[in-house]
Amino acid sequence: MTDSEHPQTAPSAAEPGPLAGVIIGLDIGGTKTRGVRFEDGVAVADQSAGSSNVQNVSREEAALNLADLFSRIGGGQVSHVYAGAGGIDTDDDAAALAALIEPHVPGAKITVVHDSRLLLAAGGAATGVAVIAGTGSAAWGRNSLGEEARAGGWGYLLGDEGSGYWLGREAVRHSLRRMNRGLPVDELTTALLASCGVDHPNRLIALFHSPATGRRYWAQQARLVVDAAAAGHEGSQQLLDQAGKDLAALAGQSLRRLGINGPVILGSGLGMNVVPLQVAFRKYLAADGITDVRVLNQDPVFGVLKLVADRPESN
Repeated sequence: MTDSEHPQTAPSAAEPGPLAGVIIGLDIGGTKTRGVRFEDGVAVADQSAGSSNVQNVSREEAALNLADLFSRIGGGQVSHVYAGAGGIDTDDDAAALAALIEPHVPGAKITVVHDSRLLLAAGGAATGVAVIAGTGSAAWGRNSLGEEARAGGWGYLLGDEGSGYWLGREAVRHSLRRMNRGLPVDELTTALLASCGVDHPNRLIALFHSPATGRRYWAQQARLVVDAAAAGHEGSQQLLDQAGKDLAALAGQSLRRLGINGPVILGSGLGMNVVPLQVAFRKYLAADGITDVRVLNQDPVFGVLKLVADRPESN
């Protein structure tokens, strides 16, 4: 056969994939906002600014922090912004955050979800349960039927067990209990007093309730518990064990509702970096027969590419 017998038509241009163009991923936590700019699926800018979660900062501060972030990662002709944030519990929550993002990316599609969804995707899983252990805590999961389940994520006044804030608050409570029992300050209390700039455990009460401190301030004290535990302080070791137990309970609630056995992916600052907490988390899940437990090995914001690619309209 000759070419003339089967004339060749010019190849049509390839359809652009779901990751074509500029995609911006945002991971909005209680203490900072991480932004990554992807161009055709490749990260070209990666910056952080203060929190833009309106559950934790004022709308004005959130807007300023987003402006700071976009000034460094760029806005302009963006096809899609995918943002994960704590405290996104309703459509109104999502719309409020999207409205703050929109001025920086006019015309872009903006998707706002609970930040635990980023974590599951960053772990490379389409189904399973993601557990956040950072400033706050929460679990979110999905099964093969598309059913979803959440546990925790109620915020620091109602929950956040196993989180950085919880550990910081428990360090204060530990110090106050020792004071009430007439016991001398121990290693954890000594470190806490020095970090807070006060000279007696009794002064922690007013400081804890002061408007000068807040969720982020006390979450930062979690490092004192981690350091004290590493140095052999039994009370701090018990706190990390309890944190792992509480986080495992959140995972277990979601798994049972979804009727699955995993995987469970642990992430965020504490979850990814505190080995004793990871050990306790695995131990308590194993006691319930859950053995497919993974610690996230990349930051949740990089789950954005999977979420965009997996969207039904991208297929």
